[in-house]
This record gives sequence, structure tokens and C-alpha cells, in this order.
Amino acid sequence: MVQHLLLIEDDERLAQLVVDYLEGAGFRLRHAASGAEGLSQHSQYPFDAIILDLMLPDMDGLDVCRSIRAEAKTPILMLTARGEAMDRIVGLELGADDYLPKPFEPRELLARLKAILRRGPAAGDAGQDVLRFGRLEIDRDGREARLDGVAAHLTGHQFEMLRALAEHPGRVLTREQIMDLVRGESLEAFDRSIDVHISRIRQAIEDNPKEPRRIITVRGAGYVFAKVQE
Repeated sequence: MVQHLLLIEDDERLAQLVVDYLEGAGFRLRHAASGAEGLSQHSQYPFDAIILDLMLPDMDGLDVCRSIRAEAKTPILMLTARGEAMDRIVGLELGADDYLPKPFEPRELLARLKAILRRGPAAGDAGQDVLRFGRLEIDRDGREARLDGVAAHLTGHQFEMLRALAEHPGRVLTREQIMDLVRGESLEAFDRSIDVHISRIRQAIEDNPKEPRRIITVRGAGYVFAKVQE
């Protein structure tokens, strides 16, 4: 599955370089040029990791790090041009996973990013091989969902949709966001094929598909995977 990154960096030239390089390496990126915009993007979209510049025009990057960490465990890689070691120490104490001083080689950025993605849990405790929600288990390595220990009949595409929702429990995902997470491609929100897949997933994992308790429809918005389930 394509991994999605948020880059919070006010230097437009550097940001474009990073976006081009990392997208060439297979990632999908969203770019925010200020701390406020970065926090807004983080609240709207699920990300696998965040690349955060500490020197931002509107607010201290450390405050951005603190705000993100208060809400999520998304891995954070700090970028800094500051020479003082104290800034890096404070950033790590606030919950950042690694730091990279400017200027840097794009290859080193990629290597450090891959390292924190391997060891750090993203939203929904993505570091776990098996997600467990009461009687429902989602085995990501085995690409299988099990209800009461019995494998659910899902296509590969339907399993990826279920996994995308379950990795972000409690967060409303639009149809476009779900398809973007599954395929790495944007899909127009009016495409209703996703509703058909959701209906079939419910048939496989819900006790009563007509009154779903695991995948809930949020009218006018999308779908949410319920956090608390029996």
C-alpha cells in the first residue's frame, strides 16, 4: 500500500525538491507551508509519517510537534537548520522520532524516513501485524479478516479497504481518502462503486449488515471504523 506523508516546510524550493524525490521513491505527499496549515492537514487526513521543519513562519515547529503528538503517534522526522543541540533534544523529548540537520542529502532523508516507518507505529497502531477489534481480527501480513476465528470472504480490494478503515479507527474517511489509501490514486467522490464494496464487506464482518456496528456511514462525509466493538 502506498504510504502517505505530510511535509511541513516553508521553503518552497526545498519542499518541491523533497516532494519530487520522495514521490519518485513511491510515496504520496501533501505539503503545508506553515505550522497552522500543517496542523489543519493533519486533522483532516491520515498520514503514515510527518516531515516537520522546526523553523516555520507562523509558529515554532516544536509547538507543532507537541500538538501532533498530543493527538496521534504518527512518526515525526524533524528538519532543522538550528545549530543548538538543545532544540533537537527538546524535539525528541516531545515525541519526534528522529531529526535531520539542513542541508541534507535526499538519500539520507529517504533512509531515515524508511527507518522510522519500520519501527514507529502510525495511526491505528500500524506497527501491529494483526489488528484486533473484539471478535474481529484483521491479519495484515496474511491479508485475511477473521470473525470469531473464521475467515471472511473478501476480495483483495475489499480487504485493503477494510484495512485502510481499521488502521484509522474513529476517524471519518471520505470515499476519495479510502481509495487513495488503497490504491494510491485519487478517485472522484461521486464514484459510488466504493459503496458496493462497503456493503459486501459488511456482509462478511457484521452480525447484521443492515444495522452495522463496525463500519458506520457518516452522511455527507464518508465512513468511520468504530473504535469500541464487542
